[in-house]
Amino acid sequence: MRKFTIIGGGQSGLMVAIGLVKAGHRVRVVQNRTGEEIASGKVLSSQCMFSNAVQHERDLGIDFWSDECPPVQGINFIVPNPDGSGTKLIDWTGKLDRHAYAVDQRVKMPRWLDEFVKLGGELVIADAGVEELESYAAEDDLVVVASGKGEVGRLFARDAEKSPYDKPQRALALTYVTGMTPRQPHSAVEFNLIPGVGEYFVFPSLTTTGPCEIMVLEGIPGGPMDCWAEVKSPEEHLEKSLWILKTFLPWEYERSKDCQLTDPNGILAGRFAPTVRHPVATLPSGRQVLGLGDAVCLNDPITGQGSNNASKAAAVYLKRILDHGDRPFDRDFMQGTFDAYWDYAQWVVRWTNMMLQPPPPFILEIMGTACAEPRLAHRMANGFDDPRDFFPWFADPGEASAYLSSLKAA
Repeated sequence: MRKFTIIGGGQSGLMVAIGLVKAGHRVRVVQNRTGEEIASGKVLSSQCMFSNAVQHERDLGIDFWSDECPPVQGINFIVPNPDGSGTKLIDWTGKLDRHAYAVDQRVKMPRWLDEFVKLGGELVIADAGVEELESYAAEDDLVVVASGKGEVGRLFARDAEKSPYDKPQRALALTYVTGMTPRQPHSAVEFNLIPGVGEYFVFPSLTTTGPCEIMVLEGIPGGPMDCWAEVKSPEEHLEKSLWILKTFLPWEYERSKDCQLTDPNGILAGRFAPTVRHPVATLPSGRQVLGLGDAVCLNDPITGQGSNNASKAAAVYLKRILDHGDRPFDRDFMQGTFDAYWDYAQWVVRWTNMMLQPPPPFILEIMGTACAEPRLAHRMANGFDDPRDFFPWFADPGEASAYLSSLKAA
C-alpha cells in the first residue's frame, strides 16, 4: 500500500483518486470546497464528454448519470451567410457513433466526493499552498496537483514551446437554460462559427434542476461578443446571451427566445490564455510534485475538449502509477507520465489552437464539402471523440486536397 495526495477534487483529480483507492492505496484529496458548497455554487464548465472519455468513468464504476442525462447524438456545424441575410452559408450534421453526455459538475463532483470517502479515501477541506505541499510531499509517496489555480498552480512554469498564446483568445460565457425548443430530428452540439465575431455552441445537459441546455459563447476580444464586463445580474446575462443570438444567429434565437435560466448560478463569464505547463514542480525543499489536468494543459473550450482531456489524462496517469509498483516516483517517472499523456494531448491542443484562428480557405473548403458529403460530416463529428483523426488532413492544405479528392473519386 502506497500513500498519495491529490490536490484538487475535479474531473481528473477525483478519477485518479478513486482509481487509486480502488486499487488498495491510501489516498488523500485536498479540496477547498465541500460537495454541498459545489452543488450550491456557480457552474464550473460546459463539459460535453464524448464516448471514449465517458468510458474511462465507466471503467472506474463512477458513470452514475448516462441513464438520466439527455444524450448528445451528433455535431451540427453552421457558418452564417456573410451578406447579413440571416441565412446559413454552411450547414452540415454528422451523427456520433456513440452518444456524448454533459453532466453539470455541480451534480458530478459532489457525488464523486461522496463515493471517494465511501471507498475509504480521506477528504480534507482546506486550501493548499506551498507549505501544505511540503508537508504532504514529506509524508507521501507522490503528490499530484490537479488544480491550476492560486499559489499552487503558479508552481508549474509555462512551456513556451507548447503554448503559442500568451493572452486570452476569447471572451467566454456560459448560460444554462431551460425552455429551449429541442433540435430536430436528433440532439447535437450545434456549433456556429461567426467569422470575425466568435463562436456559439449549444447542447443538452443534466444540471441540478434536471435536463437543460448549455449555451457556450466565445467572443473574439474587442468584438461585439466581448460584451460581458457590464453585465451585473443573472437576468442581464441571459438577456445579453439572447441579444447575441438575435443579432448574429436568428435560427438559434428562434429556438431560444423563450428560455429561462436553470438557476441564478447557471451563468459564468471570464477569459484565460490557453496554456501548457511543465509537468514537474520543485518545492523549496527540493521535493517534486506532478501536475495533472488543467494545472498543466489548459485548453480553450472552443473544441469542447476540456473534460475529455481531463478524463483521458486521468486514465494515463492512473495506469502509469499502478504499473510503477514499489519504485520511487522520481522526476523521470513524472515527466514520462506527462509525456505519455502528451502523445495524445498534443493533437487536441494543436486542433484547438487552429480553431482559434480565422479559418484558412482549405478549412472552409472542408467544411463546405461536408454539406454534400455525409462520409466527411460523419468523420468530422466523430473526430471530437478522438481528435487525432483530424491529422494530417485537417491541418495541411495538400493533405486536405488529397483527402477531398479521394472522397470524390470514391
